[in-house]
Amino acid sequence: MKAIIVGGGIMGLCVAWGLARGGHEVELFEQGSLPNPLASSMDEHRLIRHPYGEHVGYARLIDEAYDAWELLWRDLGQRLYAATGTLALTGNGADWAERSASALASIGKPMSALPIDELPRRFPMIETKGVERAFWIDTGGVLFAQDIVAALVRHLARLPLVRLHPGTPIRSVDLERGRVITAGGAVHDADVVVVAAGAWVGRLLPALATRLVPSRQVVIYFDLPAKDRTAWSKGPMIIEKTGDVGLYLVPPMEGRGLKVGDHEFSRSGDPTAERAASEDDIRPLLERCRSLLRGFERWRTDRLKACFYTVTADERFVVEKQAAHGWVMSPCSGHGFKFGALMGLELARTLASGRDATAHARWAAGLEATAST
Repeated sequence: MKAIIVGGGIMGLCVAWGLARGGHEVELFEQGSLPNPLASSMDEHRLIRHPYGEHVGYARLIDEAYDAWELLWRDLGQRLYAATGTLALTGNGADWAERSASALASIGKPMSALPIDELPRRFPMIETKGVERAFWIDTGGVLFAQDIVAALVRHLARLPLVRLHPGTPIRSVDLERGRVITAGGAVHDADVVVVAAGAWVGRLLPALATRLVPSRQVVIYFDLPAKDRTAWSKGPMIIEKTGDVGLYLVPPMEGRGLKVGDHEFSRSGDPTAERAASEDDIRPLLERCRSLLRGFERWRTDRLKACFYTVTADERFVVEKQAAHGWVMSPCSGHGFKFGALMGLELARTLASGRDATAHARWAAGLEATAST
């Protein structure tokens, strides 16, 4: 089988990896360089965690995601991950942590409820203002995202079955015929075309533009005093929801930065526009950091980064067959990277084996236990 993949972010690269592992020919087209610094995948890190609110399907898939990453580490010859554990906090009437704990208990992955007065002892970097419930689970950690993408590009470039086409925008796709036409007018045909174009997918597949909506998100990296950085380098990831602000914190593992972002999706913005960001963009987030993080007044902004996710209304993934020879792959919605290796492997298996496309789509959406009937 020959496959064409449009998009060189984590999803497109992982499908290429999965197909090449199965002995299939792959051509991958990326509009920018490989890696593309504007891709949603290109940031220092992404989190992988079991707590998932009421989305039991995705919580259940985390173990399979870890297995897929382990397979990738073996192929790459390096492990681009650090364990942190997961601390989930909630308050101000929000109940995400409670819902996560309940869902995980139902699948045999219990979280431990922590008394609020115990938090300062276990995590002295955290203030408890506004926190009403706290839960802990030992699993979870940091995937070094841009290092993973770069390593995948290097790995694929060495494989005889894979041809990479950086700097090659696609003008149009014909999923019925299995054909793409580049901006330069070159025509390429294959047995299957997978469009994994991230925030740009609506430009290639306009019928999906109202469903797969670009969402501009701003994250902030902090420069910490040496003492604080040492403490946080052994700290947990934090998922904190207190109603008005949904905060996540990525500790500075293995020399990377400490990052804080907002869980709320803008569902607006143009991925081709200027990406400059200011602290005004995330003022409520900074205010919550000031009340939650001890010693925050000593922290300084290192840099702000604007990136784009592709978000559905229900935050579920879209991996669907669109025509006789074409699929769209958009397992994004702000929480896709952790499943990149798994989504790539499973789509490659479905393409190669002819597994039921509808069942695969429901599995990717977190609605079925397996990718096949």
